[in-house]
Amino acid sequence: MRRNRANTVRIIGGRWRSRILDFPDFADLRPTPDRVRETLFNWLGQDLSGTACLDLFAGSGALGFEALSRNAASVVMVEKEPRALAALRHNAKILGAANLTIVRGDALEFARGAASQFDVVFIDPPYRLDLHAPALALVRGLLAQGGRVYVESDTLIEPSGEWIALKKGRAGNVRFHLLGRQLNDQGGVSGNV
Repeated sequence: MRRNRANTVRIIGGRWRSRILDFPDFADLRPTPDRVRETLFNWLGQDLSGTACLDLFAGSGALGFEALSRNAASVVMVEKEPRALAALRHNAKILGAANLTIVRGDALEFARGAASQFDVVFIDPPYRLDLHAPALALVRGLLAQGGRVYVESDTLIEPSGEWIALKKGRAGNVRFHLLGRQLNDQGGVSGNV
């Protein structure tokens, strides 16, 4: 029986399936569990060809690397913690990850100033910081038409304004949500966050 090593994450699908990545040990870094990632990528589809993804609060990079493993056209990972950033760069190198941009910086500042559009945005900040609402407010302008936002938290997220819950789930103390933007009768987005 194979045991999981501490501070590792396993890619669960795509071309890098079963590859093990190391990440540093610190309090706010907790990769999205395998079971939750499996559900998320069942929701998103197993093949993300042509999609542009943004992994805010990248941490271990589990979500972004999983998206690249499933043929995402591009992934931007944003991380400010130096040890996590070094691990992201190291793991990108050992995987030979093309179409990946790793940004050193604050996730909210990045979202405030970014001009790109993304088909999928992953929002999984440290739970204790309660950054879900501010992040959602900022990424609405970065989301391509028909785009989706994954939000992970230790509490239930109740979407409001233009956001609608497409899917939601729970695994232990992890609550996860797939959100979309509600369209008005003219095909535009309605409401404010």
